Amino acid sequence: MSDGVKRLVSILEAREQWLGGIGHTTMYDLINRGEVVKVNIGRRSFITADSLAAYVGRLSQAAGVGVA
Repeated sequence: MSDGVKRLVSILEAREQWLGGIGHTTMYDLINRGEVVKVNIGRRSFITADSLAAYVGRLSQAAGVGVA
């Protein structure tokens, strides 16, 4: 099942690399609203890459980007 695709990203990576450097509070607002999915493994928290991609897609669609 190792296809080289990263399925979970740290909250810091999600904020800085996926979402353009949004703040900590904004990230947790997205989590609490269910816009992105947070999972825990032990004490560590991660955001699913699928939920990040879906969220960015919804933002793009709302902005009219990539709509044919």
